[in-house]
Amino acid sequence: MNLIRSRNLFVILIVDVFLMCLSFFLAHLIRFEFVIGKNEYDVFLEVLPCAVIIKMMIFFYMDLYQGMWRYTGLNSMIGIFKAVFLSSVLLVFFVWWKYRFQGVSRSVFFIDFCLTLIFIGGSRVVIRMFHEQFAHSITARSFGVNLFNRLTRKQMSVKRVVIIGAGDCAEKIFREIKDNTDLRYRVVGFLDDDPAKLRKKIHGTPVIGRIKDIGQVVNTLDISGIIIAIPSVSALRMREVVDLCKKSGVHYRTVPGMGELINGKVSVNTIRDVEYRDLLGRTPVDLEIKKIGACLGDRTVLVTGAGGSIGTGLCCQIGRFAPDRIVLFERAESPLYEIDLELKKNFPNIEVIPLLGDIQKKEDVVKVFKDFGPEIVFHAAAYKHVPMLEMHPWKAVENNIIGTENLVEVADRYLCEKFVFISTDKAVNPANIMGTSKRISEMIVQNRSLFKQSQTQFVTVRFGNVIGSAGSVIPLFKNQIKQGGPITVTHPDVIRYFMLIPEACQLILQAGAMGRGGEIFILDMGEPVNIATMARDLIRFSGLEPDIDIKIEYIGLRPGEKLYEELMTDDENVVPTDHEQIMILNCCQVDMNKLNGKLDRLKQAAVKRDTSAIKSRMKEIVPEYVACESAGLIN
Repeated sequence: MNLIRSRNLFVILIVDVFLMCLSFFLAHLIRFEFVIGKNEYDVFLEVLPCAVIIKMMIFFYMDLYQGMWRYTGLNSMIGIFKAVFLSSVLLVFFVWWKYRFQGVSRSVFFIDFCLTLIFIGGSRVVIRMFHEQFAHSITARSFGVNLFNRLTRKQMSVKRVVIIGAGDCAEKIFREIKDNTDLRYRVVGFLDDDPAKLRKKIHGTPVIGRIKDIGQVVNTLDISGIIIAIPSVSALRMREVVDLCKKSGVHYRTVPGMGELINGKVSVNTIRDVEYRDLLGRTPVDLEIKKIGACLGDRTVLVTGAGGSIGTGLCCQIGRFAPDRIVLFERAESPLYEIDLELKKNFPNIEVIPLLGDIQKKEDVVKVFKDFGPEIVFHAAAYKHVPMLEMHPWKAVENNIIGTENLVEVADRYLCEKFVFISTDKAVNPANIMGTSKRISEMIVQNRSLFKQSQTQFVTVRFGNVIGSAGSVIPLFKNQIKQGGPITVTHPDVIRYFMLIPEACQLILQAGAMGRGGEIFILDMGEPVNIATMARDLIRFSGLEPDIDIKIEYIGLRPGEKLYEELMTDDENVVPTDHEQIMILNCCQVDMNKLNGKLDRLKQAAVKRDTSAIKSRMKEIVPEYVACESAGLIN
């Protein structure tokens, strides 16, 4: 490889020297109207070696020979411009110093600058074009066979696609398809509703019509695939685009929203099938990169429940801000193994430490802080399934409440800088064990910040459901559709707030960076979604008709389930923050002395597995809790 690189570099050097000589000679020809006198010719021969040496020195100094010319782009051309300009300026100063411009035409140097820029830049462009067209001609097959295949394009094996959208995202996708010779795609055009873009071209490929023309374009141009590259489109418009793609009869895929991309970069590998989350139309999160970077950069960050949906999403988002190390704390072995592999692959420069442990065991928590000293903690570990915790309320106490208490106490003892607790909208006026346990955990976290001797900033972030989580209703509905139905919905009027996992995790990081201790942040969940309407959308999304192909059955609310969730109580006042998607609650503080006594009795009830006593003790701590009465609970 080094031999090939050395040989290629030698060839490039020879070509560059030739082009420099040619441009300097042509500059004299043009200046003297293609008749160079003897004196001018003698000066040309005398100055030529100096011109070449100065240019080569500047080219090496500005690292023009360190790049890979097959990837020549705008930045490369800017670098060439700077090098040619600087070398021309130095050449002018050299000629002025040695000759005082006696017998030397000044305009020659300007012409030479222009020609050198054209020749050197053009040579790099030619190299890139060559590699784009014949990248595998040496290693994969003979040059002649590859050339023949390129010319014929083997139409049967190339998938003709059209890209919906003609913006930056579409341009990036098109460029990668064009650059990657292994992709069997041929983009025949773009579709966009912006009148200013119609009949314009992107890298030589035209914008051939509006999005509404997709059906006609598919039939006329023999299109076999559609790529939707409009990641910031509204929910309503996305539904319209998807409907048009369905009617066209060809396979369509989409580029995910920018919030879903870990590194923020669009590529062909990120393209996936359209899913229900794409129809939500959530706006991208505007992150304060510097503030979050200052909070997480070069720090040791601990994430509890790292193998869960939110924990995994948090870890992937945290990695973008270059912490020193991420400590993954998780009780489930397989999810921990998976997120460990994913982080080490995506963030090789960050130390990733997977730890099997249980927040219910204080000795496990103490060992984590003693061995690694995390400075930032994101506490996402919790039991979340409402019906399951109604059956096992003591587990909600042991894991959600005692586990949080263990973490809060140990984080405070080991002088952790910031502790961010992940809560839920079910903690507001709770009607179930899960929500009540999270509300009590909020109290524990919030009141720890009142301790004057505490140096830790304790922050709570409260939000609703996330699409794609382990407890999301969407996988259940999809599986029921796959089995031919029916889809089971608890109640025709039940509504829920939804957001995407990446969006929730980004806002958690933003709120965590903003927090100074004692706050409860709530995230803007947008408009609530009717679950029955969601079920009907998913049926149509599968190409079927609700109530005809797939029935919908209403089975009644489950134990502890409400028709709708709230993000705040009547006693809590919302205060806006500097971030439009994050609000802060101005709520009443809790008397920790009273909480401590009641918590002890709650723990004792959990030890005895006494469901009735657990609910009574929870009611004492959270008066707004309305316990459900349902049969079949385990006692």
